Amino acid sequence: MASFLVARCFRRLQKPFRFSSSSSSSLYLCPSLNSLSSSPIPTPNLDPNLKRNYCNPFRQYYRVNPIFEFSRENFKLNWDFISVAHISTSVRESEEDKGGSRPLKAEVSWIDLYLPKQARPYARLARLDKPIGTWLLAWPCMWSITLATSPGQLPDFKMLTLFGCGALLLRGAGCTINDLLDRDIDIMVERTKLRPIASGLLSPFQGLCFLGFQLLLGLGILLQLDNYSRILGASSLLLVFSYPLMKRFTFWPQAYLGLTFNWGALLGWAAIKGSLEPAIVFPLYISGVFWTLVYDTIYAHQDKEDDLKVGVKSTALRFGDSTKGWITGFGIACISSLTLSGFNAGIGWPYYAFLAAASGQLAWQIWTVDLSSRADCNRKFVSNKWFGAILFSGILFGRVLS
Repeated sequence: MASFLVARCFRRLQKPFRFSSSSSSSLYLCPSLNSLSSSPIPTPNLDPNLKRNYCNPFRQYYRVNPIFEFSRENFKLNWDFISVAHISTSVRESEEDKGGSRPLKAEVSWIDLYLPKQARPYARLARLDKPIGTWLLAWPCMWSITLATSPGQLPDFKMLTLFGCGALLLRGAGCTINDLLDRDIDIMVERTKLRPIASGLLSPFQGLCFLGFQLLLGLGILLQLDNYSRILGASSLLLVFSYPLMKRFTFWPQAYLGLTFNWGALLGWAAIKGSLEPAIVFPLYISGVFWTLVYDTIYAHQDKEDDLKVGVKSTALRFGDSTKGWITGFGIACISSLTLSGFNAGIGWPYYAFLAAASGQLAWQIWTVDLSSRADCNRKFVSNKWFGAILFSGILFGRVLS
């Protein structure tokens, strides 16, 4: 028993000093071996094993920033920041960030921890560390596939999987196209200046090669569908390639993004039925466009100051202080179109119960978003994955129980 207590005390003494931080990563401070200095206080005689003594050698650490300098009066002490493997993709803000005057601090993602160094820029180019874009692209596909399912049946799992993979690839390809065309703009915008092509980590030629690779994989998925769906799916590439240019010519690039991102609402139905049924799929498609106008207008408020400087356009700049009124109207149009689509499809009552819940989630976003806070705009934008999930659940239960 005594030996157990002694061993436990020894382990407690070995634990590193924990530094309190607003970041979601846990930070530990360990003195750098060659950085301890003082003036006029004499430099202490440091044990060369000091770092090993302070930091438990049996725990795995990940270095984030090479040196952090702490100054107090005449004493200077340099520390190494070491972050443990607790990471988060959520966005947090300090007191200074709330007004949007300072950029949000980048966090360590799983890309930095688990991917080889050579692959990291390509993963960031495809936004693999930010899956919200894939969710927003995938949900209209999932809605449509499930809505096309026969009453009392579960949706085709193979189709759901194919469209999920397709959403991941098409979103990555779209981001690559966007970064290639906007590289001169991205470098002037605080939120985007560290993107791989804008920052010089990847050359435009490397970006083009990566784009070709993603499109080739996407073609493999498209070939799994029937001929009608192949033509319909390939026609969406015109929207994908032209979307990044819209912000240069119109204040409504978010509407164009809605036409692009919700193409899966048409394609999913066609993949199951072999054709389109306008009375059902067109209201579903239009509802997705209005939904995109809501969430991407909120998203655009993060960059409105930079957009003004650069000279690009957005609905955030078009609406200004009237934004909440506009997106409220878009939200009402979205829910109305979803109601019409479900009614024309003859879906069961659970759909309308879940649709009411989705309406509440959308209303919460619109009424509570702080459009002057970059962090809150991002939080509300990311929360749209739950809107999509709630609606998908409603369509699923509505079909199974109808």
